Amino acid sequence: MSAEQTPKQNDEQSRAPQSGGHGKSVSKILLVVVGMFGFGYALVPLYDVFCDITGINGKTNTEAAVYKPQDIDETRTITVDFITRTNSGMPWEFTAQTRKVDVHPGQMSEVAFYVRNPTQRDIIAQAVPSVSPGTASLYLNKTECFCFQHQPLKAGEEAIMPMVFYIDPQLPEDITFFTLQYTLYDITEQAADVAMN
Repeated sequence: MSAEQTPKQNDEQSRAPQSGGHGKSVSKILLVVVGMFGFGYALVPLYDVFCDITGINGKTNTEAAVYKPQDIDETRTITVDFITRTNSGMPWEFTAQTRKVDVHPGQMSEVAFYVRNPTQRDIIAQAVPSVSPGTASLYLNKTECFCFQHQPLKAGEEAIMPMVFYIDPQLPEDITFFTLQYTLYDITEQAADVAMN
C-alpha cells in the first residue's frame, strides 16, 4: 500500500521553489530602493551645478556685488516685483515695504522688508531669494542684502531689512519685468548646532 501525501505536504512542496523566488524579488527591490536613494542624494548637488551654469532656477549670488559707476540706460525701464513668504512652520510676519519698483539698468535702488517675531521664543531666520524668469537672476546684482546673513530676532522683536541692488545693463532686451521672491526659513536649530561645533 503506497503512502499518500497529505494536503499539507503538497502545499509545502509547492511553496519550496517559490520561497527562493521571493528572496530574489526582495533583493531586487532593496537594490532598487538603495539606487533610488543614491540617485536622489546625488540629484541635489547636480541640480545646483546645472542651475549655477544656466541660471534657470533663479538663484541669485550669495555675496555682495561691487557697484562700479556706469552709464544708466534711461531708455529702458525694468519693473521688479517683490514677493515674500515664510516656509511652513516659520511663524514670522514678513512683508515687502515696496511691492514693486521701476528701475533703469545700471541705476542703484534700495527697497526694504519688514519682519516681526510674534512668538515667545528667539528665532534665527535665513532668507532665500529666487528670481523669475531665472535668466534675470544673472543680471541682478545686490550690493547689500539681508539674505547674505542669518537674521536673529528675539521674541516679540521687529526689524526693517534693506536690500540695495542694480540691474546689469546687459540684461536681455526682451526682459522688461521680473519677480524677486524671498522665502524665510527658521534655522534656529541648525545655527545652534554650528555654534556649538
